Amino acid sequence: MKCVLAGYGSRGDVEPLAAVGRELMRRGHDVLMAVAPDMVAFVESAGLAAVAYGRDSREQMDFAAAFLGKISNPVTMWAEIAQHVNEVKAEKSAVLTPLADGADLLVAAFNEQGLAVNVAEYYGIPLGSLHYFPARILASGAFGPQIAKETDDAQRRALGLPEAAGDSTRPTVEIQAYDEICLPGPAAEWLESDAAPLFVGALTLGLPSNADDEVLSWIAAGTPPVYFGFGSTPIASPAETIAVISAACARLGERALICSGPNDVTGVPQADHVRIVAEVNHAAVFPVCRAVVHHGGAGATAAGMRAGIPTLILWFWLDQPVWAAAVAQLKVGSGRAFMESTLDSVVEDLRGILTPECAARAREVALSMTNAAESVTRAADFLEEAALKQPR
Repeated sequence: MKCVLAGYGSRGDVEPLAAVGRELMRRGHDVLMAVAPDMVAFVESAGLAAVAYGRDSREQMDFAAAFLGKISNPVTMWAEIAQHVNEVKAEKSAVLTPLADGADLLVAAFNEQGLAVNVAEYYGIPLGSLHYFPARILASGAFGPQIAKETDDAQRRALGLPEAAGDSTRPTVEIQAYDEICLPGPAAEWLESDAAPLFVGALTLGLPSNADDEVLSWIAAGTPPVYFGFGSTPIASPAETIAVISAACARLGERALICSGPNDVTGVPQADHVRIVAEVNHAAVFPVCRAVVHHGGAGATAAGMRAGIPTLILWFWLDQPVWAAAVAQLKVGSGRAFMESTLDSVVEDLRGILTPECAARAREVALSMTNAAESVTRAADFLEEAALKQPR
């Protein structure tokens, strides 16, 4: 079976799709991934074939940041964003359409669903969609849904498809790539589809990092540290953030393991109780930490909960406050907006999660999480089933 997988964004957007792709390849299927140019090397490091799709994801993050200052003129902002999204989507369609020719299955990450569903309809092939968080979060945006509809309609016209209606806008199978227990409320309040939701748990490759042995050795040489990391999020003042983390942990007598991600921390002072690395393998490192503090990405949230340790989420946007509400509801941690955090609040929040009660509850909840291997197996099963059921 020929499978084409389309994902766009940073590592957190691409890795779950790559995890499924690797499992499909293990089962003997021909797998090709379409990802942002800056993610091609990462996908290839997982043993998968990849082609560049769209523009550099870091360029798109810079574009989004630039428009945050234009909210005072929404008419101009709307027109410029719509034009930009149309241009990018046309470029992506020009790549994905020929790639999907002859495919038996097209799989898309949630943020590529609109584009992929049109390509799947064009060829009459099944489409699987991976949702890393409930679709309703995106649907609640002020401008996003309307711009998405306009650009999706433009793509349909370019492909010669009729006006979208009814089931033509839905994937063949929609997979919720997180655990139902992580939702801060009943699933019916969060999901748009009337079909029974297919929860599989978070999808991860579990790739080792170059720093893992060094980090594990440092951890073993002292008390379990508190992990701090913010995924692929650019931090405006990384030196100040590290200084706050260092000071907060010093007050509490804790060690801090800081993952800098894409942020430049060259020359930043490093105290004896702090270790700074560029990346780590969550699956290997989290279980030997005392707690995790992160931005609230779906993958990081699931990794911390699977590890059975308390979580503090300092969120930025989109789905992150939802996961923060979930860890608070489950009593395995708490959350706060990153921009509202101070040295005193970080100390207070850490005190709140570094308790025997929170640690015990985190271990209890971990037993209810789907393990990583089972998540990938279930997702691949659903995709294979969808491909076999749809007549060609």
